[in-house]
Amino acid sequence: MNKRLPRALFALVSTAALAAACTPAPKETKIADPGTEVAGTVELWHFFTEREAAAIDQVVKDFEADHPKIKVTIKAGQDDSKVTQAIGAGNGPDVGLSYSTDIVGKFCSSGAWIDLKQYLDRDKVDLNQLNATTRSYTEYQGKRCAMPFLADAYGMFYNKDLFAKAGLSGPPKTLDELTAYAKKLTVKNADGSLKTVGFLPLYDFYENAASHLAPAVGAKWLTDDGKSAVGADPAWKTLMTWQKDLVDWYGYENLTKFRASLGDEYSADNAFQKGQVAINIDAEYRLAFVKDQTPDLKYGVAPIPTSDPARYGGGYVTGNIVGISKNAKNPEAAWELIKYLTTNDKAIIKLSGLLKNIPTTTASIADPGLNADADFKTFIDIFNNPNSSTTPPSASGPAYQETFGQFLNSYQAGKVKNLDAGLADADKQINSVMTLGG
Repeated sequence: MNKRLPRALFALVSTAALAAACTPAPKETKIADPGTEVAGTVELWHFFTEREAAAIDQVVKDFEADHPKIKVTIKAGQDDSKVTQAIGAGNGPDVGLSYSTDIVGKFCSSGAWIDLKQYLDRDKVDLNQLNATTRSYTEYQGKRCAMPFLADAYGMFYNKDLFAKAGLSGPPKTLDELTAYAKKLTVKNADGSLKTVGFLPLYDFYENAASHLAPAVGAKWLTDDGKSAVGADPAWKTLMTWQKDLVDWYGYENLTKFRASLGDEYSADNAFQKGQVAINIDAEYRLAFVKDQTPDLKYGVAPIPTSDPARYGGGYVTGNIVGISKNAKNPEAAWELIKYLTTNDKAIIKLSGLLKNIPTTTASIADPGLNADADFKTFIDIFNNPNSSTTPPSASGPAYQETFGQFLNSYQAGKVKNLDAGLADADKQINSVMTLGG
């Protein structure tokens, strides 16, 4: 089973783990002079397993062939919690590869990952070769402690066989159309229980995180001064009202019972791949899972439906990030590995093809081979769309999303009777946890 952490889970990294890693930074690392030959061993920790881990192995071997005096030791299956705990204990890896852009603010502000500016300046790395969104989520308040290791763009997968059976041809483009399609595609058992769900709207199902759906309505997370915007931005109310209406149509208890019967998101028993859910929010990496686990599935991909047709085509953009731990034993070799993985177009194109993740440099994202795959190109187009957005960095890491996620779970369960009052209270809770977390 693949060990990617579902991004719809709001507890991306435990507060305790972050606190352990985010102790004051040590004295700034002294970098070598330009042209100095780098040698030695570098330790890389990443979260991938099985097929995806094998892809990392391939490209690291290419790096070692290009850098014969550097040996890379890889430790796979290490989630953010393990990495941050190790850094806090003083024995973290040289290089950490994370699945969460939301920890960048915490890592940059605390020094858990070192500032890369000195290396970038020395080696004259042109950051303009990176997509603007990926540049934004790999730095915090002018400090760049991470580089983008491929990216993810979120869209919609739909089952073509189930669509044809329901008399539907193309994908829905608006939230109202998504509601209509979801109802038409839903099939119930004789006892009234759910057999096939057109669209499972629960926020805590697979990739249905608020962050992934926010671009559908253009919702804003934070104000310009870094405070919660969920209460003041009417777009959140639009999204929540739409979602709750669909939850109520199904019946919250019916949905939770149905969800409990579904397989793990990253296994071959994925509900979309099994035909139990007809429309599903997911990222481009699902393409590789389908090819590997359910090659006969007939499906299509499209951008996530929006409240405003003018916004259609965009989506949520995030990705993996890589940085040097503050207690790295060989920071120079660590930087050479990071530079290779994030700026070498040949390496990026190979990784993108193997992992089915979006490349992040100007040259790699235009690669004809990657764009020849029509489904993958749909996600490249989402990634490049000006309506796409990501979650803003914060010194408290993902705390504001986790807190809002708890509120959303209560709301969809019918525990919040007054939405306006609930959102106002959510603002207070979010601001409080951000103050403590920062």
